[in-house]
Amino acid sequence: MKLSIISVNLSLTLLSLIAGPYAMANDTGWYTGANLGQARAQIDDEQIRHNMLLGTDFTSLTISTDQRDTGYKLFGGYQFNKYISLEGGFFDLGKFGYTVATSPAGTLDGTIKLRGLNLDLVGTLPITKKFSAFGRFGVNYAEARDSFTGTGAVGGLNFNPSQRDTNYKYGLGIEYALTDSLDIRAEAERYRVNDAVNNKGDIDLFSVGLVYRFGGSKKPYTSSYSAEEIAPEVVAPVQVIVPVQNKIEQYCSILDIQFEINNDNMQLEDKEKLAVVGTYMNKYPATTAVFEGYTDKVGTTEENMKLSQRRAQSVVSYLENTHHIAASRLTAVGHGETHATATNATMVGKRMNRRIDAVITCVDDIPGLMVEPARLTIALVIEYDKNKANLKPQYEGGLSKVADFMKLHPSVTATV
Repeated sequence: MKLSIISVNLSLTLLSLIAGPYAMANDTGWYTGANLGQARAQIDDEQIRHNMLLGTDFTSLTISTDQRDTGYKLFGGYQFNKYISLEGGFFDLGKFGYTVATSPAGTLDGTIKLRGLNLDLVGTLPITKKFSAFGRFGVNYAEARDSFTGTGAVGGLNFNPSQRDTNYKYGLGIEYALTDSLDIRAEAERYRVNDAVNNKGDIDLFSVGLVYRFGGSKKPYTSSYSAEEIAPEVVAPVQVIVPVQNKIEQYCSILDIQFEINNDNMQLEDKEKLAVVGTYMNKYPATTAVFEGYTDKVGTTEENMKLSQRRAQSVVSYLENTHHIAASRLTAVGHGETHATATNATMVGKRMNRRIDAVITCVDDIPGLMVEPARLTIALVIEYDKNKANLKPQYEGGLSKVADFMKLHPSVTATV
């Protein structure tokens, strides 16, 4: 007798491949999931007639078959890179059978149940950022349990053979990333099996399921920014202290105001520059500004610190009173005689050091704000857990942008 079966495998796969709770992001790491669907089988009528009835006094009249059932699988795997993974687990192909009506009057019933373990090498072809196709090839270790029962003229036949055997399997599928951690997949697989009475058959499996990937991210950060997209050309490295509300924010300096010795009064041309700033900040109400005051080394360090604060505050007050910018959007910071941009040994150098630098949140549309010296600063705030020094993954993208920019501009320096 032979049961030649083709079915759809929906199997439950438990990965018993590699020990350890290791999990990584960036296209590598562990994953698990489950599939569910319909199993279909084809019963070989001619083989049944030949094996069961040939050489007997029986002839078959009709054969009815049960060729579909529900199957499932649970699976797990390890992704070595975005193209290759190893996947394995447990599958249950369901139950299939047939009933033969014979002459003289009688019936012959046969059923088979199939379940087992599989181990596959899976190759993935990324099509888009979220959509991919994959193929698999591997082995399955299946247990087949048969049952044969006769009635009427075929009475007396009752036996239940079983067999375990190793065969190949293969399949194709598609997968779509719902989130960084959760995928949905649909696939078709074919299992080669032994039916426990020394006959081989194929089992085709069509299923849908969900895949959960540990680590929450599948794609490594790759900068696609050009120098122009990251920032304008840097004129000179400048240290800037910026109170930053956002965790990662880009700022640009667009203004440079200078003062007379021991004086915190702005000149007319400086007020004209601030008018541009006021217009800009009124146009973009979400922007904020930090005005940093500096002095030369004339006078004591303490006096210069207070003078630099007054200079910065004079700019803030002017924007509040004249251009009606909310005080919550403006910050004045005095740095005294620190961070000099020129030598204090000459009159020209001293004048350059008596200045106000404006650090203002940027947008792309900034007409009229091409005031020298222009520069870019990037303020990056990184938080750590208590008593820890490990960098958290969420900050890697921001640091990668900084690194890319510094590679493009070798003269740029950074203060950490």
